[in-house]
Amino acid sequence: MKIIDTNTWERKQVFEHFSSFNDPYFGLTIPFNVTKAYSFAKANNISFFIKYYHDCLKAVNVVDNLKYRIVEGKVVTFDVIHGSTTIMRENKTYGFSFIKFDEDFKGFIKNFEAEKQRINTSDNLFPPVNSLDCIHSSAIPWVSFTGERQPVSGKPDSVPKFAFGKAEKINGELIMNVSIHVNHALVDGYHVGEFSKNFQHYLNQ
Repeated sequence: MKIIDTNTWERKQVFEHFSSFNDPYFGLTIPFNVTKAYSFAKANNISFFIKYYHDCLKAVNVVDNLKYRIVEGKVVTFDVIHGSTTIMRENKTYGFSFIKFDEDFKGFIKNFEAEKQRINTSDNLFPPVNSLDCIHSSAIPWVSFTGERQPVSGKPDSVPKFAFGKAEKINGELIMNVSIHVNHALVDGYHVGEFSKNFQHYLNQ
């Protein structure tokens, strides 16, 4: 973790402006073509969710602004961003996970399965590790949405929020809408666009 000197930061005025808002988050819902990612998952007998979530985290980790967080009023940047997603149990309750990011897909699958096992064998809502160097996310594979709103705690927050919708066939292609909510003091539309470009690139591999 590295502290950013906001006095000399090029985002100083933007940061100060949006930091004064009660809710500085803005959100977008973006359609992604997941045809190749879905085919890859099925061909290799792996979870479609794990495939696209790994691609999402890879895309997050190449956009510097998505690695910024606000800690006690100071802007910090993390070297690596991990995944914190809800994982549903058989009884339809869920727990929050903390999945260590690994560029290697097999390593990431191992980390995911360990968290899934932990959640399925406990009734804890929160993970043992619950730090800010992550994204918060949920999969909502039962519905395809064109808009989504995240709960707001009222406390200062800077972690990006993602929600993944149901993938549906449109003109022969499998399309999945993804909502992204980010703190505007740290992230602009340009950076969401960079994420979007990289996410689609990884989904196509």
